Amino acid sequence: MRGGMRNPMPEQPADVRNKNFEEVTLGYSPETAVDEAQRCLHCKVPQCVKGCPVNIDIPDFVHAVAEKDFAGAFTILKKKTSLPAVCGRVCPQENQCEKHCILGIKGEPVAIGRLERFVADTARANGQDRSEHVDITPKGIKVAVVGGGPSCLTAAGDLAKMGYDVTLFEALHKAGGVLMYGIPEFRLPKTIVQHEIEGLKDLGVKIMTDVIIGRTFTLHELLGEEGFKAIYVGTGAGLPHFLRIPGENLDGVYSANEFLTRVNLMGAWDFPHRATPVCHGKDVAVVGAGNVAMDSARTAKRLGAEHVYVVYRRSEAEMPARKEEIQHAKEEGVELHMLNNPQEIISNDKGWVTGIKCIRTKLGEPDASGRRSPVEIPGSEHVFNVDMVVIAIGQGPNPLLRHTTPDLVTNKKGLITIDDHEETSIPGVFAGGDIVTGAATVISAMGAGKAAAIEIDKYLSSK
Repeated sequence: MRGGMRNPMPEQPADVRNKNFEEVTLGYSPETAVDEAQRCLHCKVPQCVKGCPVNIDIPDFVHAVAEKDFAGAFTILKKKTSLPAVCGRVCPQENQCEKHCILGIKGEPVAIGRLERFVADTARANGQDRSEHVDITPKGIKVAVVGGGPSCLTAAGDLAKMGYDVTLFEALHKAGGVLMYGIPEFRLPKTIVQHEIEGLKDLGVKIMTDVIIGRTFTLHELLGEEGFKAIYVGTGAGLPHFLRIPGENLDGVYSANEFLTRVNLMGAWDFPHRATPVCHGKDVAVVGAGNVAMDSARTAKRLGAEHVYVVYRRSEAEMPARKEEIQHAKEEGVELHMLNNPQEIISNDKGWVTGIKCIRTKLGEPDASGRRSPVEIPGSEHVFNVDMVVIAIGQGPNPLLRHTTPDLVTNKKGLITIDDHEETSIPGVFAGGDIVTGAATVISAMGAGKAAAIEIDKYLSSK
């Protein structure tokens, strides 16, 4: 036990990585991982597990790393999480497990996320993650999982281990949900996501892509003629929000969802070698300040933009993005223009973006969420000269499912309503993740999938 400062994460140099789509962070070496794990204090009453939505036995897995038992550490991880290589990269550990680490009170917490990534990557490199045998007794009962994101991948894996005949339905041509279309390659390599999905197939999960529930099948058709006895819905929050200002329909304006999907899932960064095009703006404005905005800004930079401006109506202190992502963006040349509220997107006579008009703001009293509300400063209007704008101000649920399933109760935001057992208004139909809570984290969605799998098992066992 040595305490002290945490080991830094090796990274590509900023002026190199902002021109490629290779992973920014390079991962710990075995020596560094062991040294980091040995910082753990082995608390008598460990607090870190409190912050983990899937209740990973963090002290035991960290202790195993400290003892150089990397295989044992992986076995501990896999008891609770089906996506350790993903979570180790994209989960906001600073607000979850690491937030509760005792070392963090006076110094830096143990780098739990980095250790999780190391263990998962080591297991994958050694073939351990595909060689572990799982005894499954088939129940002969069909369960449908609607959606292909982290919540559904977790539910599908857990249900398959319980012996259910699981079919996962994905609307896009590859499963993975936001892990595939939303998070850039330089933060989460897609080979890792697909490797995890292949592991689900090894458990017997059937994956059907290009299937839109609400069009190809309805929920009631799945429960009826298709023979499924229960359904888990985890379709996420993939419908982009817009500013509702003049000019949002101009050429050169993207929602972050479309922009990132074209680049991440469709390979538009490699056009014309790939079939999907995307604008390569010279001067790009990204409106928003969350992780999606940072992903969009950093992607635009890699596509060759000379200037990328992040425009946000509050200050940097209020930015919801992870501090690590903000720091990476700044290192890569992204410019933060805080206290600016967009008013209008401007075009030339051919309908292409030439600028975004903003008004300066100052922070006033806190709003209902406790954040200080931006107040516009009269007469402070100005224009950023840009040829491309990406709107990254959040997203909500796609309305297709509720429109095609009138007896599926939703709230005023269109989110599915569930009871204390994760069940919707339709018997046998359960839901979780962003379609229930609104946009949240990968690990919280996984926690919802895990909880729903338990409730589905109880439901089917009782019948």
